[in-house]
Amino acid sequence: MTETLLIAGARVLGRDGADILVEDGVIAEIGAGLSRDGARVIDADGLVALPGLVDLHTHLREPGYEASETILTGTRAAAAGGFTAVFAMPNTSPVADSAGVVEQELALGEAAGYATVQPIGAVTVGQKGERLAELGAMAGSRAKVRVFSDDGFCVFDPLIMRRALEYVKSFGGVIAQHAQDPRLTEGAQMNEGVVSAELGLAGWPAVAEESIIARDVLLAEHVGSRLHVCHLSTAGSVDIIRWAKKRGIQVTAEVTPHHLLLTDELVRGYDARYKVNPPLRREEDVLAVREGLADGTIDIVATDHAPHPSESKACEWQAAANGMVGLESALRVVHQSMVQTGLLEWDDIARVMSSAPARIGMLDGHGTPLEVGRPANITLYDLAVAGRFTQAELHGRSENSPYLGRELPGRVEWTIHNGVVTLAEGAVAEELVR
Repeated sequence: MTETLLIAGARVLGRDGADILVEDGVIAEIGAGLSRDGARVIDADGLVALPGLVDLHTHLREPGYEASETILTGTRAAAAGGFTAVFAMPNTSPVADSAGVVEQELALGEAAGYATVQPIGAVTVGQKGERLAELGAMAGSRAKVRVFSDDGFCVFDPLIMRRALEYVKSFGGVIAQHAQDPRLTEGAQMNEGVVSAELGLAGWPAVAEESIIARDVLLAEHVGSRLHVCHLSTAGSVDIIRWAKKRGIQVTAEVTPHHLLLTDELVRGYDARYKVNPPLRREEDVLAVREGLADGTIDIVATDHAPHPSESKACEWQAAANGMVGLESALRVVHQSMVQTGLLEWDDIARVMSSAPARIGMLDGHGTPLEVGRPANITLYDLAVAGRFTQAELHGRSENSPYLGRELPGRVEWTIHNGVVTLAEGAVAEELVR
């Protein structure tokens, strides 16, 4: 049995304050003036209560790359950012392309306890794009994998992509594509455009993303299966997804917080914290993906949390690794780029950062409304504060955040995972009461 919690005065989805009673990991009562003897009282006066955040795109690095992150440290970072569930990408060592590896990841997440860890299986063996991985075995394993991706690598062969879409259709799975034509991006260092021309860096053209998305939505339509587009980043990609949805194709898409806020102008300083795949794009693309998220063309926000050791970033631009950490900062960046701009309300944030990711990934017990009888996965967020994002706010093993030193609104104050407090007054719990 978990401890009884009484959350006092929370603004559910930003509305009027209410008390939330949590017993045995479940929301037992919601109302005004609630009380319970022996309950741990959480003063949530003025805090926005959201369903626990769900990240469909997280790199936890374990097994194999524990110098960058572990499942324990990554889920502590998740708790700090208000996340109660994360989907772990398969680019580990060994690659998560078999039932054994995904079950190991699941067990490590359960042992850590800070967030539910749902493994994503690789589409192809070793993420090499040559033959399908054990999709059925992973789906039938204790991990119950339903999302498959070679993220970091595009499933470039159209026949293999078609076969993957056909295979997962039998159990309702989804293929999550890293849309990048490898031939059009050989040697690419940043977005192709005015800035890359001025800096003399090889460009990553928008069409390299858009052409793969266009191909894959047609393949998904042809076989009647589900496609998810990872980290969409260009205005043209938004147009293609919008067209595909109007046509009735089963496609969903995600955008990262950094593609909602940052542009390729930041590359001028050659700070490798801004090196990422897909690259930071033009201001026009940023505005387009914001609009796409606001009008529902883009379904969710996903962090693409990608930790790297300092030596992989503290080097010349061309040699630096792609990727940014983003779990701890995600909600604050979305607050700034989407709520403060008037594009989304807090019930929309609950949809794009909790309910829709859980629905796409078919993760039970997460993304559910804050209602009586539902699992107590809850994020409490303070709108009234703002400050510079610092290294002290990073709780994983890596510090490659593009937001260090940047002023961001808000702060996650409390995170509750299945009734267990994992973040209290902005501090990650050192020991979990469960």
